[in-house]
Amino acid sequence: QAQLVESGGGLVQTGGSLRLSCVASGILFSQYIMHWYRQAPGKERELVASITNDGSTIYKDSVKGRFTISRDNAKNTVVLQMNSLKPEDTAVYYCYAKWGLRTYWGQGTQVTVSS
Repeated sequence: QAQLVESGGGLVQTGGSLRLSCVASGILFSQYIMHWYRQAPGKERELVASITNDGSTIYKDSVKGRFTISRDNAKNTVVLQMNSLKPEDTAVYYCYAKWGLRTYWGQGTQVTVSS
């Protein structure tokens, strides 16, 4: 059974860093494009960063230069390194895997940035 499990969220002050991890099981991880989304209270879920199976990346404009997405296919893991965090980065962060019509979401991890 496919499963994505995120970890690494928490409370951090403005300017701090957090490292989110998402471990996949039950899927052929190397074939999937992996994404990080986030959803703040009262707002729609939005795409933060994506990484293809060959390592190409894209980022939401507001996180460029601060966030880095990476993957380790041997460990079925995708990581979002978040630096220089701002209060507006506060949200629940979700891992999302997509390969054709096969899609899976993680349960989310809360990130709170205090001012």
